[in-house]
Amino acid sequence: MPLLSETDVAQELADPHLVRALRDSVDSALMMCATQARCVGISRVPGREVGKITGLIGVHGRVSGFVTVNMAERVAIRTVEGLLQDRFGQLTAQVVDSAGEITNLIVGGIKSQLTGTPWSFSHITIPSVIVGQGYQIAFARGLEFVCLTFEHDDEQSLVLDDRLLQVSISLMKL
Repeated sequence: MPLLSETDVAQELADPHLVRALRDSVDSALMMCATQARCVGISRVPGREVGKITGLIGVHGRVSGFVTVNMAERVAIRTVEGLLQDRFGQLTAQVVDSAGEITNLIVGGIKSQLTGTPWSFSHITIPSVIVGQGYQIAFARGLEFVCLTFEHDDEQSLVLDDRLLQVSISLMKL
């Protein structure tokens, strides 16, 4: 039996439009932040947000739902440092605010990528940022849910959890 290609695996796991939109938008946004991460997982089942910083943006139009961008504290700091070309070294109000802007960049990319697909949306809300861990998001039944996990390219992080970034989208067709 032949091995499945990466595209075949992604199509089996989730809608390819959503997977491509999330992956390409994260890649593009991180490029603007002078950093990168590689996709290491795809899930259709909501899990716990593992990072300390979560950006959340609602979307609506032909579909309704929201996008979350969950980052380890270290990923958030490094990404914001690349975006602003400044050193922070620790979580500050400016890092939290800029994490919202990074969420906005990613969701804007997703919106553009999904134009002309069954998952297109026309409006997004302003970003909200949750700081902290140990919370759960309740999802309504009937949503199309996709989560991509990325490993941030940070050689100084010894623990995997310090390198993770997760982007999830949950949508319902109207």
